[in-house]
Amino acid sequence: MRIAVVGSGYVGLVSGACLADFGHQVTCIDSNEEKIAALKAGVMPIYEPGLDQIVAKNGKANRLVFTTELGKAVREADAVFIAVGTPSRRGDGHADLSYVYAVASEIAANVNGFTVVITKSTVPVGTGDEVERIIREANPDADVAVVSNPEFLREGAAIEDFKRPDRIVIGIEDERARAVMTEVYRPLYLNQAPLMFTARRTSELIKYAANAFLAMKITFINEMADLCEAVGSNVQDVAHGIGLDKRIGSKFLHAGPGYGGSCFPKDTLALVKTAQDYNSPLRLIETTVAINDQRKRAMARKVSRAIGPDIRGKTIALLGLTFKPNTDDMRESPAISIVQGLQDGGAKVRAFDPEGMEAAKAYLSDVTFGADPYTIAEGADALVLVTEWDAFRALDFPRLKGLMKEPLLVDLRNVYRREQIARYGFRFVSVGRPREDINAALSSAAE
Repeated sequence: MRIAVVGSGYVGLVSGACLADFGHQVTCIDSNEEKIAALKAGVMPIYEPGLDQIVAKNGKANRLVFTTELGKAVREADAVFIAVGTPSRRGDGHADLSYVYAVASEIAANVNGFTVVITKSTVPVGTGDEVERIIREANPDADVAVVSNPEFLREGAAIEDFKRPDRIVIGIEDERARAVMTEVYRPLYLNQAPLMFTARRTSELIKYAANAFLAMKITFINEMADLCEAVGSNVQDVAHGIGLDKRIGSKFLHAGPGYGGSCFPKDTLALVKTAQDYNSPLRLIETTVAINDQRKRAMARKVSRAIGPDIRGKTIALLGLTFKPNTDDMRESPAISIVQGLQDGGAKVRAFDPEGMEAAKAYLSDVTFGADPYTIAEGADALVLVTEWDAFRALDFPRLKGLMKEPLLVDLRNVYRREQIARYGFRFVSVGRPREDINAALSSAAE
């Protein structure tokens, strides 16, 4: 099939590359000339494991091309994917759909023959209706079927998720689109990928509901972690115990500094705003958003308490800056609030991240970046593990102790256990596990 993908950011680029790898003829379009020039030269605008290889392979086979010219690609396409950004709108938190609607207008001016227009961007309920209205108003002769096909890609595992999905949700109002969308995803049939056809508005809501539920699950275990610390329990054991219940499951039950990234923060907020507009408020999600915002800043206070009564002038080294490992995405990362909180207390912050330091410079100021964990640890009063990159899972603690001013590890991802590093002479603080003072109090009570 001939497929055009408008938008060569995270979703558009991964989707386009994977569709080309299926054997389709794909044209990825973006208005950013520098980005397109870089892609033609094999330089990726994002870090995603394996993406550069799949782009190179399909580019060499002439199945994947990049351009800034939308018209020709749309005129020749059987299917056009809209994969532009939908950031939170400044001022009210609604999804900013201006890019989606602008693309819809351009498609209307160039579409030729029956074409399926697919919204891949994450959009609120009713966006497909508006996209269809825009196209038909701009070009009454346009023969189009507007489809909702939300993405469910995890950063760091996006190629695997696209090629081996849990489900492919497709919202249609025109039955002619069913055959086209089935053909788009036909290469996945060998993997028995479940195609789920729904009404268009239902498809749009499925995406938001899924992200909101996962965000709520993360927030739940983070609140349980606070209770575990207070009563002397272990949140990892609690999570394991409840996760064995098949009705609950073990995923997204890892306590930490809060969720971030390009999806959960903006999508939960957009869903809250949509629900309010329809006079059907989602109190659980409203609370989830508020708790998560507060938690990120609370992690800075947790680090401060571990160091002592005053962190002014102290040097604190952060391991990891991106919101999760295997990505260079800094959007809404907990590290941003943690750094700001520590700096507000007068601390000096150093940091190292395997992939995110260049991106971090746009979000952080007055931070000293180092080449590795040991460079930033030299003379530090505390080492804080913020993002659980594999490179941080087997640190050389004897070497770190020799470098640091004070041997203190604050593990916000529970990568380590107290007994593992106590033998190296380190003080240790983690999330949702018994504190030393709680253990002492409980022991005294038992006696």
